[in-house]
Amino acid sequence: MSSLGITELQTLAKSVRRDILSMTAEANSGHVGGSLSSVEILTALYFNILRINPENPSWPERDRFVDSKAHACPVLYSVLARRGFFPVEELMTFRKINSRLQGHAHVKTPGVEMSGGSLGQGLSFGLGAAIAARLDRRDTKVYVLLGDGELEEGQIWEAAMAAPFHQIGNLTAIVDRNQIQNDRFTSEVMGLEPLGDRWQSFGWETIEIDGHDFSQILPALEKSQISSEKPTVIIANTVKGKGISFMENNPEFHGKPPNPEQLALALQELQDGS
Repeated sequence: MSSLGITELQTLAKSVRRDILSMTAEANSGHVGGSLSSVEILTALYFNILRINPENPSWPERDRFVDSKAHACPVLYSVLARRGFFPVEELMTFRKINSRLQGHAHVKTPGVEMSGGSLGQGLSFGLGAAIAARLDRRDTKVYVLLGDGELEEGQIWEAAMAAPFHQIGNLTAIVDRNQIQNDRFTSEVMGLEPLGDRWQSFGWETIEIDGHDFSQILPALEKSQISSEKPTVIIANTVKGKGISFMENNPEFHGKPPNPEQLALALQELQDGS
């Protein structure tokens, strides 16, 4: 796969945002805010970083991406479709009966590695996949997307403690640090700072970036690929609802899709910003 330039990635990211808005509005259901905050991260991964084969999703030599914050699957579905795992038109079946695109990521969807829903489990799953790759003598890289509110789950820190102990250098965690969980800000629920120091104290290589800037995302992901005995965590500072003025930093749009008027306004904002 040839890598895309930053301008091409930015154009693609706008298409992904349109998909997220349109599919959640069509379903009148779905998690919009946390999908919009992780658009650039997944776009960079699927179009420039991951070694994958859309024609053979179960290819043994593939890299793995685990969406631990599986409620934010609209962004994953859009990127998978635009990468060729299934038709883009299928996105409009999101959350409908008998659709392959349910409200939380599920392994029945081509390209999805882990069924999610209950938070806190993805890093453990990713750690297991990374260990299995080492036992199989494969150079597979494993990437796990975590929500920042999800970091309150104790199982995350069990996996975070185990990965450096077992010297799992082919594992990268990416924290979507949008500072909002469910209906309020993370600071109102549980203090996470100093977040980077916490991961570092557990033995992780720690990188902090602007999670919407491809010129920072790509080097961080590439750096995490360098063979090491330490796992890497990328703390991606993001904006929940990114790209849509009335959704940005607004807890109301955690799990609330746009109504028809809001959809029209949001799509117009994306067009005007192109």
